[in-house]
Amino acid sequence: MRLPNLLATKNGRLTAFFLLYITEGIPLGFAATAVATRLRRLDVGPAEIGAFVGSFYLPWAFKWAFGPLVDVFASERLGRRRGWILITQVLMAMTLLSTVMLDLPQQLGLFTIILLFHNTFGAMQDVAIDALACSTLQEDERGLANGMMFAGAAIGMMVGGGGVLLISGITGFQATFFIVAGAILAVTAFVVLPMKEAPGPLRAVVAGSKLAQAGREMKVFAVDSFKSFLGSPGAFGGLLFALLPAGAMSLGLALQSNLAVELGFDDDQVGQLNLWSSLFSAVFCVLGGFLSDRFGRRRTLFVYLALMSLPVFYLMTELSRYGWVMPVSTTAENRPAVPAALVTALWVSGLVYAAFMGLMYGTRSAIMMDVTNPAVAATQFTAYMALMNLAISYSATWQGIAIEAWGYPTTLMVDGIFGLACLLVLPWLKRMEGAGYTDVRGPKRARGLATGLGVLCLAWLPYSYFSPMFGAAKPIMGTLFTVIFIGSALFLLAGKAVLGVAGGSAARIGAWIAPLLILMYARYFVDKISGWVGSSGWTDVAQGVFMAVPVVAGLLLLMLGTQSWQQMLAQPAALEPDAEPLAVPA
Repeated sequence: MRLPNLLATKNGRLTAFFLLYITEGIPLGFAATAVATRLRRLDVGPAEIGAFVGSFYLPWAFKWAFGPLVDVFASERLGRRRGWILITQVLMAMTLLSTVMLDLPQQLGLFTIILLFHNTFGAMQDVAIDALACSTLQEDERGLANGMMFAGAAIGMMVGGGGVLLISGITGFQATFFIVAGAILAVTAFVVLPMKEAPGPLRAVVAGSKLAQAGREMKVFAVDSFKSFLGSPGAFGGLLFALLPAGAMSLGLALQSNLAVELGFDDDQVGQLNLWSSLFSAVFCVLGGFLSDRFGRRRTLFVYLALMSLPVFYLMTELSRYGWVMPVSTTAENRPAVPAALVTALWVSGLVYAAFMGLMYGTRSAIMMDVTNPAVAATQFTAYMALMNLAISYSATWQGIAIEAWGYPTTLMVDGIFGLACLLVLPWLKRMEGAGYTDVRGPKRARGLATGLGVLCLAWLPYSYFSPMFGAAKPIMGTLFTVIFIGSALFLLAGKAVLGVAGGSAARIGAWIAPLLILMYARYFVDKISGWVGSSGWTDVAQGVFMAVPVVAGLLLLMLGTQSWQQMLAQPAALEPDAEPLAVPA
């Protein structure tokens, strides 16, 4: 039987992108819910689980870097986008199946590394799918397609999370790896293989290597994104908004499944909680978008984000009332009796939170489009979505650490309060009518951002000396500095591309320091690396480097803060008409 080419008809295209987005959601739900639940049941601590979930989102935070690779390294025979989708889906299945025989939790480190590669292929697939959608969907199909793509991702996360947990009671957990991989390959076989991508416009012959061409496209992306982010108050507000958590996040990450296991939920019950939460979120997502169109996006988003903290504070109060503060080992003898009221509180808070989160998701992408410059729409919107994934990553990481250091109630309190910080930025998320998407304050914003990041990098020096004073909060401060280092590295790289020779030695040296800032994450593994190297002296050298790199970066950023940044006044180059953003999940 010859399978149909779904791209040939409107209904086929909608079905194809719905199913393709299911393959994106399944691995995320599998890791963030099913695997996280399994790890907690094996008595892995919340900090390790938080780091695992946080690392899983990291490739999505840097998916913008895959765009030039997908554009340049394309096969006309397989299809420019179809070829990438085909290859990445096969690699996703292969990497997932390679973890079946790993012994958890003893080999959690290797398991995390393999799944990091798995999700890197997933992020590459996302870039290729979005590019295919931009070039394939008709103008009057894109609104409905966006909704179906989001629904597909939500259903995929529901299947990969709650669905897998429900099935694992019948098949055993190891067998679910084959089920998840099989679901991905089923879409490959029945959707991607029969798909026939229309030939794109003729491409100019690449001068030199394709890798160099990809590098040039990344430079263009960096310049356009940088200018767009700082080109107007709305776009700059969007940058800050994307970097902050979109409301309280704890009940949407691993904390919920961690607590469910401790409260005695079996896999079926965790799966049911996840399934109902996903359904609530999907339904209220549609309602949130409808209400935002009727009553205004900023007004409704303000309400949605504020409401997300209420179920978090409610669960915090109930946990404190019944004395369930610190995480309880799943293998401990004489474990405390679980009050029925806490089980009810987790169900109520989880479902109410899912509803409010759905309302928020139905509006957030639309408001980011409002502050996106149409001239660089695909570039700027992709960058916003990537930064939002970075916020999810660091939130999962710090919350896992905080649970072990402070306990559940305090973690929930901090999350509920910190989740409200984005409300301070909401007034900026608008474009002044008639003002366009750029203004004359771009250079001033660039100088201010450089100075601010420089001061934060220099704060690493006194923090390093006084870090013992932070006690249990020390790991959380470390996560905060990691985010600062990543942001500073991206600024230095983009700043060099924007300023060019006018940036002088500060911009030149900064481009070399940027990779070292990203490698600052290796400071957590100094002892392990010293064991591999077999030299105790290496530890002293490494500690010295880790102390010096942020200081040098801070000084360079302060120097860049004195530049004129007149290059910011130039309009970014326009993209092709088919490069419009899609309001899809980050």
